[in-house]
Amino acid sequence: MRYNLLGNTGISVSEIAFGGVEIGLPYGPGIRNEQEMLNENEAVHLLRNALDQGINFFDTARMYGKSEELMGEAFRGIRGEVVLCSKCRHLRDASGRLPDPEQLAVLIYQSLEESLKALRTDYLDVWMLHQADLEILQHETVCRVFQDIQKKGWARSIGASTYSVSESERAIRSGIWQVVQLPFNLLDQRQSAVFGLAGDQGVGLVARSVLLRGMLTRRGVHMQAPLAEIERHISKYRNLAASHHMELPEYATRFVLAQPQFAAVLVGIDKQEYLDRAVETADMELIAASLLEGAIPFPDPEFIDIPYWDRMGWLE
Repeated sequence: MRYNLLGNTGISVSEIAFGGVEIGLPYGPGIRNEQEMLNENEAVHLLRNALDQGINFFDTARMYGKSEELMGEAFRGIRGEVVLCSKCRHLRDASGRLPDPEQLAVLIYQSLEESLKALRTDYLDVWMLHQADLEILQHETVCRVFQDIQKKGWARSIGASTYSVSESERAIRSGIWQVVQLPFNLLDQRQSAVFGLAGDQGVGLVARSVLLRGMLTRRGVHMQAPLAEIERHISKYRNLAASHHMELPEYATRFVLAQPQFAAVLVGIDKQEYLDRAVETADMELIAASLLEGAIPFPDPEFIDIPYWDRMGWLE
């Protein structure tokens, strides 16, 4: 396992980050309810195995069900061996409005307190905004409270989880958010537009959606008619990977690992085989230049919207 500095934070993280959403709530491909998830003992065992296999960077969130509690149990007594990243509760209400400044500050502090208690720690290595839009990223109260929390030592660094290129750019240029977690994969490579800026500003980048919610695995076949063009594009990657004697998930992961701008690549893990595969992939040499050159993104990236596809019933 290789380790990289997370921007200018001084924190060294494993190249593979353990994505904790799948152990906390029904989320991954084919997982429809809690009965199909790992039980508590299995999840704790998996987390400890990940640490034993060289992963030191663990990503979770207040909104990830039992994920924080499971990590708190897994790393009890060995807190100093892991880098913990968690995310604040969503700040907007069901109607999409932000609370007034006083209520907003209370919400943020309460969310942090809940995370620290669940994780059995008195500080986080990285604490992030969850679903940080342009208004939230520059909101005076949000910025002030997060900076105060860092000054008090409750977070070693602060960051934001973004979706659009404009959000990532705003976060990087702000001088406030030290770590940005953003989506990047074979199909959607738009965020490469901020790579140079992040390097110049010393902001640590973490990649997520590497397998695009399972689309870049065996799941990306026999898709419904509205996703036919997506399936055809994925088949090109699959054929290219096969010509180099590898499976599509390996190609997709190694493609993102080959981007030197990322300190870590977030991989959702809820099975030992997924953990083993991620570690083995990280230990491989960089992929061939022909595979990098063949990673042509989908021509209409705006169409790539997994939550929308789900709402439309296209993923059933």
